[in-house]
Amino acid sequence: MAKTIVVGMLERKGRVRAEVVAERSQATLHALVNKHIQYGATLLTDEWGGYKGTDLTHEIINHAVEYVNGQVHTQGNENFWSLLKRGLSGTYINVGPSHLSRYVDEQAFRYNNREEKDDYDRFALAVSEILGKRLTYAEVTGKVGETAF
Repeated sequence: MAKTIVVGMLERKGRVRAEVVAERSQATLHALVNKHIQYGATLLTDEWGGYKGTDLTHEIINHAVEYVNGQVHTQGNENFWSLLKRGLSGTYINVGPSHLSRYVDEQAFRYNNREEKDDYDRFALAVSEILGKRLTYAEVTGKVGETAF
């Protein structure tokens, strides 16, 4: 079974950005880096080759050798992946690829608002983000554009 690909980036002591992507190519990854990471920042990654060739200063941690080398590590992002995977396998159990982006967005929201807000404030923020937006049954079921018989 083919896996759906999710790319995530975490600013040190900042926010996580994660999204479902169609392919695991260097071009796709570089487009996301250019979209989300400010020029002049240092990119800290594992050893996968798709990260190479960006215009950023790039530090690599080889997980076959070590997980932390001074300030070079991906542990914060690994924390996010752990929470996402636990939510997908333990809470939601069976998530289809067509809905994965919604679950990824929810987990990123939870992660980004985990410390500075209590449950009431987090709920109020979530509600304020959805007011005036409409999600139809056709969108939820992936049947947008289909005609009813």
